[in-house]
Amino acid sequence: MSNLKRHGLEQPQTKVNVRWGQDRRLAFIDFRLQWDGHINRGDLTEFFGISIPQASLDIARYTEVAPQNLAYDRSSREYRITENFQPISSESQPQRYLSELLGSATGILDSGGSFIGWSPPVESIPRPGRIVEAITLAAILKAIRVGTGLKIVYQSMSRPEPSTRIISPHALANDGFRWHVRAYCHLRCEFRDFVLGRILEVHEAEPAGKSPAEDTEWNKVLTLVLAPHPELSSGKRRAIEMDYGMRNGEVKLQCRQALLFYTLRSLGLENRDTRLPEVQQIIIKNQYDIDSFRSPPSAIV
Repeated sequence: MSNLKRHGLEQPQTKVNVRWGQDRRLAFIDFRLQWDGHINRGDLTEFFGISIPQASLDIARYTEVAPQNLAYDRSSREYRITENFQPISSESQPQRYLSELLGSATGILDSGGSFIGWSPPVESIPRPGRIVEAITLAAILKAIRVGTGLKIVYQSMSRPEPSTRIISPHALANDGFRWHVRAYCHLRCEFRDFVLGRILEVHEAEPAGKSPAEDTEWNKVLTLVLAPHPELSSGKRRAIEMDYGMRNGEVKLQCRQALLFYTLRSLGLENRDTRLPEVQQIIIKNQYDIDSFRSPPSAIV
């Protein structure tokens, strides 16, 4: 249950309400107080396009719900965060702020899509753009939505020339670098991953293949137990525990079996015992359990 709902502030989720409802504006106030340290009526009127009287009512309502969170500063004519601030909205969490900060910095989010007001200088690692044609994505989404197959022209790594295939897509997945569609391949008679950027053409819908319920690798959820590398010094192990948010020396990650290969690669754990402890930093405590579920390279096309 969200904090806003606990305070009786959530309203029916209509298309208009998600953007304009008071619960949304109260979340905005909470967010700005948490990360900017202040809020005024102009912030609300500028972001939501509401009137000054409505903005005053919203701030008054927030003050009623969380009076310990803000105090009015007459010199600056704005409300400032207090030392007793406790967020009432899940949108004020650090993970949300950092995600929006990255989205704004990379151009994924425009100013109207983020609650962030002032932002610090920020940069991210540059990556080559992954081109996905709109017509391709739309066709795949429709096939997933209505449950049909789809004829595509695909450039795989295993063949020099593109080939025509029929797939029955049922999910999308991101491996941290690119998007895949999880689909039943009518040619190979098995569920496989297809890189969206390698789909050159999409054609007419086809009869569906196997049901998504039969994709055992997708439906199987594994638990990876990560821990600091045991050969690190105690101080370095503590640093790793803090980096990964570990409790009692470990952290658990939920991972679909179909995404295990990508998960291990992103964590630098695809090749065990090949790097120094200071480089590898973490291990899988339940390695024996996970080894039997490793996806073979042939599953990546």
